[in-house]
Amino acid sequence: MAKEKQENELETTIKTDESIDVAVEQKEENLVSETKKAISVSNLIEGFENAQLKKELPEIYVGDTVKVGVKITEGNKERVQPYEGVVIAKRHGGLNQTITVRRIFQGIGVERVFMLHSPQVASLKVERRGKVRRAKLFYLRDRVGKATRVKQRFDR
Repeated sequence: MAKEKQENELETTIKTDESIDVAVEQKEENLVSETKKAISVSNLIEGFENAQLKKELPEIYVGDTVKVGVKITEGNKERVQPYEGVVIAKRHGGLNQTITVRRIFQGIGVERVFMLHSPQVASLKVERRGKVRRAKLFYLRDRVGKATRVKQRFDR
């Protein structure tokens, strides 16, 4: 009688071990399929972002004076308004790349942040190169008049 109980217990443990092995294999297969899905989704996103990038952008550096053509919609009309100023900061990269452009309008400093690859930016032209030794020119905010000028660079 005792031998029969031991044999029954052995059979049940073997069956449970087999079911555990099957469950582990199924979980591994699910993980593999989920990682394949994640890889394909990231490839889709990357492909879409690459399609949205603009091809014809000039080399822009901090300190440059640029003229940005901004699309403005008024009612059902659309026009391009130029915005000219000094690039005081560049941020990010790829599709999210932005520049901060500062200009003086009626004696007041105005800064705008432009996403370079945005459809709202119609054109971008570098008017003159600036010679600066910093990555961010936030110190220009405190300056007034001729002190806001940036030296011109001729080697680029």
